[in-house]
Amino acid sequence: MNAPPPSTQFFAPRAKIFPRKVDGFFRRLKWAVMAVTLTIYYVTPWLRWDRGPYAPNQAVLVDIAHRRFYMFAIEIWPHEFYYVAGLLVMAALGLFLVTSAVGRAWCGYACPQTVWTDLFVHVERWIDGDRNAQARLDAAPWGPAKAAKRFAKWGLWLAISAATGGAWIFYFADAPALARALAAGTAPYVAYATIALLTATTFTLGGLLREQVCIYMCPWPRIQTAMMDEQSLGVTYKYWRGEPRSHGVKRGPDLAAMAAGATVGDCIDCAACVQVCPTGIDIREGPQIGCITCGLCIDACDAVMAKLDRPQKLIGYTTEADVRRGLAGTPAVAPIKRLLRPRTLVYLLVWAGIGCGMLFALGTREHLGLSVLQARNPIWVRLSDGRIRNAYTVKLRNMEARPRRVTLSFSGIDGAIWDEDGTVRAAGPSLRLIVPADQVLTRQLFLAAPAAGPARQDLIFTATAADPGSEGELVHDVAHFERPTP
Repeated sequence: MNAPPPSTQFFAPRAKIFPRKVDGFFRRLKWAVMAVTLTIYYVTPWLRWDRGPYAPNQAVLVDIAHRRFYMFAIEIWPHEFYYVAGLLVMAALGLFLVTSAVGRAWCGYACPQTVWTDLFVHVERWIDGDRNAQARLDAAPWGPAKAAKRFAKWGLWLAISAATGGAWIFYFADAPALARALAAGTAPYVAYATIALLTATTFTLGGLLREQVCIYMCPWPRIQTAMMDEQSLGVTYKYWRGEPRSHGVKRGPDLAAMAAGATVGDCIDCAACVQVCPTGIDIREGPQIGCITCGLCIDACDAVMAKLDRPQKLIGYTTEADVRRGLAGTPAVAPIKRLLRPRTLVYLLVWAGIGCGMLFALGTREHLGLSVLQARNPIWVRLSDGRIRNAYTVKLRNMEARPRRVTLSFSGIDGAIWDEDGTVRAAGPSLRLIVPADQVLTRQLFLAAPAAGPARQDLIFTATAADPGSEGELVHDVAHFERPTP
């Protein structure tokens, strides 16, 4: 009998990563970014903003039920969704700008996957100990001590994950009211389901999968090179300085080699850069998809170089162009010149242009809107006095946090307009309406005109604000008046 063919393994088995604790500039920067981003995420739904008695007072609110998006003094209506699209375009261009300038800095510091994973790693280190203690605990058989630590760690991860899911739903409803409803068990089922889903995903992605998300699941590492060039900064091992490596502090064979005139690099092969890496890569092997440019390897290497009284930044943020300069022995380019180059300037100008355009549109937009739609069934009706009547559905949009008095009139035809209650407005071609605060008033209106005239006649509806402080504000919409064909 023939032996079965050997199985083909398409993926390497996962090697567990236990990042070692490190201190330095980039570690403190990551702490600061984590504190700022988590504070913004958890605290923002609880901020209040006074919009008057007719609008919610939550500073940031996505009000799906009423189709509104509130962000402090800005209120976005459904017909203004292009503002949201503009914000998304600005976010994408901002990411392109950051990537072209400093590589995957977003991934290393501000990406939600990075922030929550970093938080979970610190919780794990607090309970299980540093790198060596974690490795020993992982290899140890299950027992009371290991079970206690595991359940304590998972419990804290679960609490953080639940807080993450809970904070997310507070952006879609009044936070204090929803929190009371959640505690009382009276919140909508979709709220509990959303919290459960986000809790599970945060726990899984941030606690269990960790670097697997960055290496295998995230598409950004595979497309970032389109935004980068030889002037983009990235974490780089300066191998022209570090190679050939010595083994530990220079002594023995290394000293003998140096005495014989051989060159020995600054790298002592201590693997500190590998031990602190959250994705477990060896930065000395060159650019890799697993590098998120967090800079922790820079802190680890700088600490070693300081102990050896050697120049720091053996590992540092460097451009590909500076790598060639380092090999040639020429000085690196000043950081400001790396940023002020055509690619980054184009990204910056487009980003700023979109932002300024949106600010201008927000500052000049109308707070009163009018939409007129002619009823088509029936198109016209002949009244007892011989006049022809058309019906219209009129929508008046009030984008202010107060009720507004509006005079609706029409021009282009002689006639009379009245409300759906059937009362003829004898005081000329106008109608006085009150539009509730922050709402759209929809009314069925009728317009009657003499039977003599063209079969289709254009007319213009005009809504004029009549309340104090906004007299003269008006909007128009074009409609038609139709008669029976002669």
